[in-house]
Amino acid sequence: MNSSILEKQFFAMTGAEIIELFSSIMPVEQKPVINDFTNEKHVYGLDGLARLLGCGKTKAQEIKNSGILNDAIIQNGKKLIINADLALKLLKENS
Repeated sequence: MNSSILEKQFFAMTGAEIIELFSSIMPVEQKPVINDFTNEKHVYGLDGLARLLGCGKTKAQEIKNSGILNDAIIQNGKKLIINADLALKLLKENS
C-alpha cells in the first residue's frame, strides 16, 4: 500500500485510493464464477427448468408435459426435481 494514502484526508481520496485502503484492511476474497447450469446436478420446479432451458415457465411446462424429459424428472405431487444433465441430454436427442 502506498504510504501517501495514509497521509491523505479521506474525502480527498480518489475511488481507487479508497479501494486500495480498504483492501489492505479487509482483503477481497476472489470467488470463482460458477455457472448454475453446468455445476448444479439438479434443478427444482418449473422455475428451475425454465432457467435451465432459457425459456419461460409456460414453455417449460409444455416441454415437461410432452414427455421428452420423463426420465430426468422425479415428481411427488407438486414437487419437481430435475436431473439437469440428463434433461439437457434428452432434449438434445429429441430435438
